[in-house]
Amino acid sequence: MKAVQLSSFGKENLSLIDLPDPGKPGPGEVLVRFRAASLNFRDYLVVQGKYNPNFPVPMVPCSDGSGEIVDIGENVTGIKTGDKINATFAPYWLSGHANKKELRTTLGGPLDGTLRQYAILPASGVVPMPSHLSFEEAATLPCAGLTAWSSFFVENQLKKGESVVIQGTGGVSLFALQFAKAIGATVYLTSSSDEKLERGKSLGADHLINYRNITSWGEKIRELTGGEGADHIVEVGGAGTLEQSIKAVKLFGTIHLIGILAGAIKDLNLLPLVMNQIKVQGIVVGHREGFLAMNKAIEEWKLKPVVDKVYELSEFKDALEYLKDGKHFGKIVVRIP
Repeated sequence: MKAVQLSSFGKENLSLIDLPDPGKPGPGEVLVRFRAASLNFRDYLVVQGKYNPNFPVPMVPCSDGSGEIVDIGENVTGIKTGDKINATFAPYWLSGHANKKELRTTLGGPLDGTLRQYAILPASGVVPMPSHLSFEEAATLPCAGLTAWSSFFVENQLKKGESVVIQGTGGVSLFALQFAKAIGATVYLTSSSDEKLERGKSLGADHLINYRNITSWGEKIRELTGGEGADHIVEVGGAGTLEQSIKAVKLFGTIHLIGILAGAIKDLNLLPLVMNQIKVQGIVVGHREGFLAMNKAIEEWKLKPVVDKVYELSEFKDALEYLKDGKHFGKIVVRIP
């Protein structure tokens, strides 16, 4: 079978090779034929050895994928050959709070990922994909989609009429925008690009803030909300933007910490977190139960993931470089022949 393999850390050590077919699935397992994979910034960090240098190599990278069931092992129920599925990022995390093993046993490191034609997975590690989506669209759901869903509807409960600040226009951010508008929330979208902000407006964003022009955007959010602040902040920058998020969030509001793209800062006054009783919730993707609920909602709402560009498997290095450049709006997908 065709697969992309990372022989040692560094993008230069990625190769498209032939690997042996995985064979027959065992009890409780399924054989998946992957049709598409989508990229997350985590994948770039894994390839460069910056996410976890202790991950085993050689490895097949990439955490997100969609495909179809081509064989099932004994004692597998509720799944049949031909079913169109998503692979889950953490195949043993079924519901509730994960234990350490469940949270660390994940596709695309340390387990082999989705940039391959075939894989044997535990039956618990697949879910039916929304029926109205293509493989390319569905491939975007396992990490970016589920992270946004878990932020709003698993660890917290976003309600109609609440206000949400969403940072940027990457995969998680755009899913958060789509979910927030589907539930009837008011969305404040931040970006350094006026063009991307306008595209966000077409998805339903109510207020647009260019943080290059308005560097104290936390105060701007407070002004736009009548001095109250926003109920929810989708925080993708980490320490580099957390100060503004703290200024933007209301009393008893929630900061959903799902990224660290803006790096670190030396000094951060945490007193407002305490005095305003702000909840900071770290989010690492989510469990199978949440994935099932999300896909059901996506189907009911007829949502379409935002796919920026689709590459062929032979172009995987170009796809990774495009991801690193950060010019995309939405998700980058690799089609698997």
